Amino acid sequence: KLQAPGPTAVSRSATGDNNATNAAASNIKISGTVSLDSTLSSRVSPSDTLFVFARASSGPRMPLAIIKAKVSDLPLNFTLDDSLSMNPQIKLSNFNEVIVGARVSKSGNAIPQSGDLKGSTSVIKVGSLDLKIIIDSAVP
Repeated sequence: KLQAPGPTAVSRSATGDNNATNAAASNIKISGTVSLDSTLSSRVSPSDTLFVFARASSGPRMPLAIIKAKVSDLPLNFTLDDSLSMNPQIKLSNFNEVIVGARVSKSGNAIPQSGDLKGSTSVIKVGSLDLKIIIDSAVP
């Protein structure tokens, strides 16, 4: 199964001091398992793209961390952390609450399209572990 890389190493400042806040932030992660509702299995193929992402519950819509995999990897154990950020200025450790989602895309496009299959959590605290996400509905 696809495993996300571990947290990135914390860099030291020019003075050699290690910033405790950055050290704590580097250990922030969210983990769980994504699975596909069995009633939707006929609507996917093993080569379809699977995105697992965390986005702020309020604020930017851009994912704070994202993993790209394939439907053939389901059920997928995942870990999201700052090393998977799309933008170093907008990362998981900057937020307290997020929504974690998963989406199957036939096109492989990161932007949701009608007919994609999806599932998500409700609002959760950053640092939550053992989440269960079931892809159980379609994008209208």
